[in-house]
Amino acid sequence: MEEMEVPTEHLQEKIHEEAEEKMREAKERWTLYVALSTAFMAVLAAIAGLLSGHHVNEALIEQIKSSDQWNFYQSKSIKSEIAGSTARILQFLPGKPPVEENKDAVARYEKEKEAIRQKAEEDEKNSEKHLNIHVTLSKAVTIFQIAIAVSAISILTRKKGLWYGGLMLTIAGIVFLFMGIFA
Repeated sequence: MEEMEVPTEHLQEKIHEEAEEKMREAKERWTLYVALSTAFMAVLAAIAGLLSGHHVNEALIEQIKSSDQWNFYQSKSIKSEIAGSTARILQFLPGKPPVEENKDAVARYEKEKEAIRQKAEEDEKNSEKHLNIHVTLSKAVTIFQIAIAVSAISILTRKKGLWYGGLMLTIAGIVFLFMGIFA
């Protein structure tokens, strides 16, 4: 009986082609994951950037409010000084002019100044708080941008280790993002 001859060359080629196709699919799947994670990083960077911008604007507004309050405080100080000087001058004039009115005005101005000072200091603290949050969120944006760049380099160099590094940076960026959000 004659043995059947099976053309192994064709079979071997087919197996090789199938294996190469599977490897290509695995590589494409990996690049798909990198692309998706990079898009996710970009979204997080955009969110952190918007929040950072919001807080720097709020810091600026609070600083302007504080400056306005300090100007108001200075205005009351000047009025108080004028009323006090007027009272001192009037007490030496003959005929007993109404000195008490000026003394009352000085006391009123001093009381008003205290409330204004407290408001100005509160606005300064709010400004500092917003500025600190802005700095934290800016760190998150920077880390996300670096993660995106590292992920892009991983695609170009075909090194998964760089992509994993980009993912680790993303986790660090998320930490800063949450620190800014919940500050």
